[in-house]
Amino acid sequence: MIFANRARQAVVLRAALLALSCVLPPLAAPAQAATQVAVVVDNVAITTADIARRTAFLRLQHQKGNLSGMARQQLIDEELKRREIARLQMSVSTDEVDAAFARFAGNNKMSVKQLSQILDHAGVGAPHFKAYIAIQMSWPRAVGARFAQAKSNGADLAQRLGGAKEKPVTTEYFLQQVVFVIPESKRGKITGKRKAEAEASRAKFPGCDTSKVFAAGYRDVSIIELGRVLLPAMPPEWKPLIEKAKGNTTGTRVTPRGVEYLAICKQRQVNDDYAAETVFRAEDLGKQKGGKDPNEEAYLTELRKKAHITGN
Repeated sequence: MIFANRARQAVVLRAALLALSCVLPPLAAPAQAATQVAVVVDNVAITTADIARRTAFLRLQHQKGNLSGMARQQLIDEELKRREIARLQMSVSTDEVDAAFARFAGNNKMSVKQLSQILDHAGVGAPHFKAYIAIQMSWPRAVGARFAQAKSNGADLAQRLGGAKEKPVTTEYFLQQVVFVIPESKRGKITGKRKAEAEASRAKFPGCDTSKVFAAGYRDVSIIELGRVLLPAMPPEWKPLIEKAKGNTTGTRVTPRGVEYLAICKQRQVNDDYAAETVFRAEDLGKQKGGKDPNEEAYLTELRKKAHITGN
């Protein structure tokens, strides 16, 4: 299920990158010094240049305090995470990272090129930012493999399901995504026109069974099958539109791909075991401070104990 797999990634990325959204004027790049090895994590070197880039990144986020020390610790932790992600083969793809990078640029009304220029001028660089994104997206997968799967199949969930007088009820949707594609080279020129076309098309949408025939009547319109999506697993950017939807389509959103809306093929109330598990997990995440899984820090502490770190 595409949305269910991406929902947590979207939450993590948005929280992690929120502070950068206020970046407007580029900052002066820090002076370059001779690169030296600062820390070694299990034979992998973290250099002074790496720390300088992360320090510049923290400065963009308006962090306060000992930025160099914070940068150093973040990079150590990320190297531990990177090694574990690789061991478990839980890494996201390059395409997923590039898409997240483009999405962040679009959400901040910038092109990919403009965002790259700002990062370069600030002394961060697009490759450093993308490496950060990759860890932020991949780490929850590793944590899930380490903790969540066992929990969802074990006694904890069984006890909650068995102890409930009634299983929680939630809304199940079957969705398609309608995308009025905007090429990157034309984004600043035709976005308004494409948004008007997408909005007008909603009243004519015939339903999911004939959506592809419907799309063929427009230029550069794609239909993406999303399948079954439960409301608690809905990405935050789409959830308000789904909840406010009247008829069989939601309102539109401008995304890195173009102008999009969701087609609601079918919806119903469900209370099966899968729906109950999804509701329980959403409730648990909501109770945690900042929506952060406490297992993440326990996992990282475990990795620190096993690692050989010098220069820390």
